[in-house]
Amino acid sequence: MNAALDDLQRRLGHRFQRPELLSRALTHRSYGADHNERLEFLGDAVLSLAVSSLLYERYAGSDEGDLTRVRAHLVREDSLHKLALGLGLPAVLKMSDGEARGGGAQRPSILADAVEALLGAAYMDGGYDVALSIVRRLLGETIATSNSAGDFAKDAKTALQEWLQARRIAVPSYRIVATHGQAHAQTFEVECAVPALDIAELGTGRSRRNAEQAAARRLLDRLTAQRGQP
Repeated sequence: MNAALDDLQRRLGHRFQRPELLSRALTHRSYGADHNERLEFLGDAVLSLAVSSLLYERYAGSDEGDLTRVRAHLVREDSLHKLALGLGLPAVLKMSDGEARGGGAQRPSILADAVEALLGAAYMDGGYDVALSIVRRLLGETIATSNSAGDFAKDAKTALQEWLQARRIAVPSYRIVATHGQAHAQTFEVECAVPALDIAELGTGRSRRNAEQAAARRLLDRLTAQRGQP
């Protein structure tokens, strides 16, 4: 196994007993039939359960609504994309030459999928305790250093709307600019625009909602950088 995969396993804190699972988790569907989509499906459920368990332990005084919002924040595409970059996944993903030339190894949706596939592979390789240990390693510090579930930001669309309303600016509009991929694995590209300020940003996601959230986050970040917090 090459040095990059050794490094990845060290970052995960788990050495695979079945290396073929690790290889499959890092294989995009463009590369061949033995790709990571089934592991991604499994890993999505494993991630949700593991994060739910960690949040349940950490925030004893928080209600279901707060815990649900925090979980959504932690497992959203943007968060998983950042984890993927920290794990060095762009260097170890396997994909077709065409996908690679198109920037696939840096595409947030592909990287987020790979994180979920890795968790699915870890679950298959060592069981739930191994997968939970990886999630704790990746997200435990973020969870532990927050005093309450309320410390996590509201979802980006809500935060952007409130920022605009506080300044008596009309709410933003959203529209789908493009869709990519086949029907069962589409990526959406959405524009979030504030016509009154003549400003817009694009976001991508595996669903329209995720793409809208990504676009809203980028626009809010841009506005707060230019104009300051409420």
